Amino acid sequence: MFDVAVIGAGVVGGLVARALVKNGMRVVILEKESDVALGATRANSAIVHAGYDAKEGSLKAKLNVRGSEMMESVCAELGVKYKRCGSMVVGFSEEDRETLAALLKRGESNGVRGLKLLSGEEARKIEKNLGDGVSCALHAPTGAIVCPYELCMAAVGNAIDNGAELRLEFKVDKIERANGGFIIGAADKSVSARYVVNCAGLYSDEVARLAGDDGFTVRARRGEYILLDKECGDHVGSTIFRCPSKMGKGVLVTPTVDGNLLIGPTAEDIDDKTDLSTTAAGQARVRALASEQVKGINFGKTITNFTGLRAGGSTGDFIINVTEDGFVNAAGIESPGLSASPAIAEYVCELLSGVGAPLKEREDFVPTRRPMHYFKELTQEEKNEIIKEHPEYARVICRCELVTEGEIIEAIRTEPRPVTVDGIKRRTRATMGRCQGGFCTPYIVEILSRERGIDYLDVTKSGGKSFLNISRTKEKLWKNNENANNSLHNKAKTVKNADGGNA
Repeated sequence: MFDVAVIGAGVVGGLVARALVKNGMRVVILEKESDVALGATRANSAIVHAGYDAKEGSLKAKLNVRGSEMMESVCAELGVKYKRCGSMVVGFSEEDRETLAALLKRGESNGVRGLKLLSGEEARKIEKNLGDGVSCALHAPTGAIVCPYELCMAAVGNAIDNGAELRLEFKVDKIERANGGFIIGAADKSVSARYVVNCAGLYSDEVARLAGDDGFTVRARRGEYILLDKECGDHVGSTIFRCPSKMGKGVLVTPTVDGNLLIGPTAEDIDDKTDLSTTAAGQARVRALASEQVKGINFGKTITNFTGLRAGGSTGDFIINVTEDGFVNAAGIESPGLSASPAIAEYVCELLSGVGAPLKEREDFVPTRRPMHYFKELTQEEKNEIIKEHPEYARVICRCELVTEGEIIEAIRTEPRPVTVDGIKRRTRATMGRCQGGFCTPYIVEILSRERGIDYLDVTKSGGKSFLNISRTKEKLWKNNENANNSLHNKAKTVKNADGGNA
């Protein structure tokens, strides 16, 4: 029996698992997908919010500010890219100015440091490309950006490094209380654990119901984004929000830690928890709103667009609680969930300790992990030293992002191990450049096939039936020729039968 089963391998589940392992718990992470970070963690704004937006006294407010304070050191330990670039909420009217003044007061009450209300002219001294209609702004110097899926993979990997186990394609469909703990089932598989932490994101309400808790629901909030090429990445230096509404913080314009420019999201509550489609109307709305906030955005440099789904809980706050027998919900973790994630992990440990879990910090816990992109950061001399022993690091596979074969091989051999092309993408950035994998995908498929010992045709883009190849070229040509010959032969027989002679 494990001490704790963590259901869901997103950024919250990953950091919770890491914190529990650090405190001496034997942990198993259960994830229904073929890789980690495939829920809300995969596609969001990647913002570490300062903490001025959440209502005073809420869990969102408390854990946002605490998580924001923790994030830089957590990222440093895990080798994850982090940049404290600051953020700015811009307004266009006197009504917006009043909203910003209320946010300033709320942020100060929440304990956010350095907040300042600016005029339009003052704001433009910080961000020269603000829209002409911007008349006021709230500046938050503690705002930051991070890579959410990279943080998730590093947290899960660090938990595994320290003894945790990861079970992929484990879709929980049954939870029973037995023998002083829980039996968690998935089809014909099961695990036992003394405690359970429900970090199942959009499906956390369904997992809670399996354990007898129907006190909340979670609905998907769909948001569309646009990602621009790296040559646009310095168009703004900080994250630019608009005044928030009841649907969220609105469309933002922000640099990313990898040098691109990210714009979005829209906000649409939907019933389908799998709908990741993008729409012409949604993309047009993102472009129109972003252009009001920031002028001169070159949308001709768009390299991709995508949709993310956020887990909106029915209570309006994070739903984090524990039963007397040790079932923890960490549910409804919408924005600022990424910002709060290190603090949520800390809070979950406190809750479990409160119901008797024997948490005690391990002396032998190793909190650090080598960065996924360390090779790029080396000097030319250091790279050459590695290449002498491992020549595969000299072969560039992804030309847009300058990702080498050695980096891809290392990613495949490092926990949590990728099994798809998209898994390689999230770990190395291969296929994330201008061509979006147009040149490098066949080579990545070949490396995955070789390293995993599977047929080239069995490699998928993102798991399931997302196959990239249907047959080998020679086989296809042979079959086409055979089919063509058979067709001619049948046609000849038909003609002969029709006229009684030879065709």
